[in-house]
Amino acid sequence: MVKQKIQRIEQKHLRLRTRIKQLAWKTICFSKTEEMYGIVIGLFINRYEFGLLV
Repeated sequence: MVKQKIQRIEQKHLRLRTRIKQLAWKTICFSKTEEMYGIVIGLFINRYEFGLLV
């Protein structure tokens, strides 16, 4: 039971890391400033992790 919970958490973190890497790669293509890059990543994490629309 504990092993299944750990696997689920690790799988969720892997998906999140993969999505962030893809988003970062796409963001670099159009973003000119680090500030904008940080904002986009922050919005993505809020929406993905908490379902919050900002």
